[in-house]
Formats: sequence, C-alpha cells, structure tokens
Amino acid sequence: MSFNREQFKTIITQKLEEFGYGVCSPSAVNLLLGTAAQESRFGTYLYQLGGGPALGVFQMEPITEADIWKNYLSFKHKIKYRVTHICNTDGPDVDKLQYDLGYQIVMARLQYYRQPEHLPAGDDLLGLAKYYKLHFNSVIGKATEADFIKNYQLYVKG
Repeated sequence: MSFNREQFKTIITQKLEEFGYGVCSPSAVNLLLGTAAQESRFGTYLYQLGGGPALGVFQMEPITEADIWKNYLSFKHKIKYRVTHICNTDGPDVDKLQYDLGYQIVMARLQYYRQPEHLPAGDDLLGLAKYYKLHFNSVIGKATEADFIKNYQLYVKG
C-alpha cells in the first residue's frame, strides 16, 4: 500500500510553502516525490528492510538527520528557527523521523537544500535522478538513477 499521489503531492507542497525561504518549487516537490518513490516505494515501507537504520517515507538515516542539525542548521539560525517552529522540535528526533510526515518532508528537503548545486528543472526526470543519487543516496548507495526513474514513473506518474 502506498500514498495517494495527489494527496501526497499536496501535503509536500503545503509543508514546503509553510516553511518558506523559497524551498517550494515544482523541482523540489518532484524531487521529494521521486525520493519517496525510490526510498520507500511511496510510503509502503516506513523503516528500512533488513534492520537498517533508515526511517520514514524518505528512508533518512538518523546520522543524516543529526548531520543536518549539526553541520547546517547550527549555522543557519533563521532556517533553524523555521524548523523548530513548524516541526515543534529543537534538535534531532528519531521518533519524528519515523512517525512525523511533516518533519520527514522538511528534513528531506533540507538535505537537498543545503547542497550548493541548483535543482534541475521539475520536468527533467534524468536530472532529478542524478541529483537524488548524488545528494541523497550517495555514490556508495545501492540505488541507481535508472531505479529512481523507474520508481518515479511507477508511483508518481502512475
């Protein structure tokens, strides 16, 4: 069972618009939709199969969440205030990472937002796949750009 794509897209858009700071764009929304499609089969899995550490619809690892707080938000006080305000937390929170969809959306978006490269166009599926692989899954991760594209077409495009 996975998310309804239109409802999930609406929730992502609403949360990013609430966050502000220009984090909401068609590119950002499509990148998060694709990330969820690839990482959790669009909400089918909420913790990593095989006992791994990844949690939530974006399958973010707690170490990545902690890195966002320590090495990004601790230097970006206005952005940290927004996270604290709209997510009701002032630091890494593994429970929220697994159970709070709004927090998961914000953390996944910040993982991409803190990268120096601009997002690809929202309709550039190959560009989104490459951006995901480089900045979310990493070069040592198991996912491929082809996997991202296949799952995006399956879950997001339907």
